[in-house]
Amino acid sequence: MLPRVNVLGVGVHAVNMRSTISYLEAWIRDGVKGYACLAGVHGVMEAQRDPCVKSLFANALLVAPDGMPTVWMGHMQGYSTMQRVFGPDLMIEIMSGQEFRSCVHFFCGGEPGIAERLRETMLRRFPWVQIAGTYSPPFRPMTRIEEGELEDKVRSIRPDIIWVGLSTPKQERFMARYLSTLDTKLMIGVGAAFLFHTGAIKDSPRWMKRAGLQWFHRLMQEPRRLWRRYLMNNLPFVVFALLQSMGVKHYRLDTESKAPAAVQL
Repeated sequence: MLPRVNVLGVGVHAVNMRSTISYLEAWIRDGVKGYACLAGVHGVMEAQRDPCVKSLFANALLVAPDGMPTVWMGHMQGYSTMQRVFGPDLMIEIMSGQEFRSCVHFFCGGEPGIAERLRETMLRRFPWVQIAGTYSPPFRPMTRIEEGELEDKVRSIRPDIIWVGLSTPKQERFMARYLSTLDTKLMIGVGAAFLFHTGAIKDSPRWMKRAGLQWFHRLMQEPRRLWRRYLMNNLPFVVFALLQSMGVKHYRLDTESKAPAAVQL
């Protein structure tokens, strides 16, 4: 069982990029079905506000640390090898990795046309990658007809990995809702990776990532959309994390999922 760090009651697995790649490759090889989340400050604070979101993380096959604050909390809890697993970087590692050469991929997310642009970008960079299909779900809840169309499309392809590029917690809800009905092995929620790799969002310098300031770089690009999110999330997270670290406030970590995190195909 993978060790988990208690980040304000959200169980974030004590992994780094290399171990994440190894686990995902082994699960695909062994026919394990499940979904993987990348949790940063935004996701943790969404879980604080909504117990259902916390359950989505608890039921995930993997919750990797997508953000330096979650990594720092892991280090404080004794997991010195824990490192950030940034969604766009994870996608590149898997697309370029020799161990995933036989995998079939499916892109799901973004505004109309984004998933197709991402497919073209990845095929230019990695011509050997098998990207068999794309889909852009509507921003509203899907109708039963639309759900059937998506299920039929995935069934005809049977991808090993469905990459879900929606915002948190929408992508976590999407993966939990459709994992059992879609003919795939793994679903991986990678947030803004679709936008990063299609050039809609510029990546931040490496030093800003290491310093935990990537949020500021994003804010400068999308101030109107993101200022409220960061105001509501970042400062409260710092306060709650300090209280947890000092033992003033305690958070219960779910030890059991309310639904199987993974089942054999």
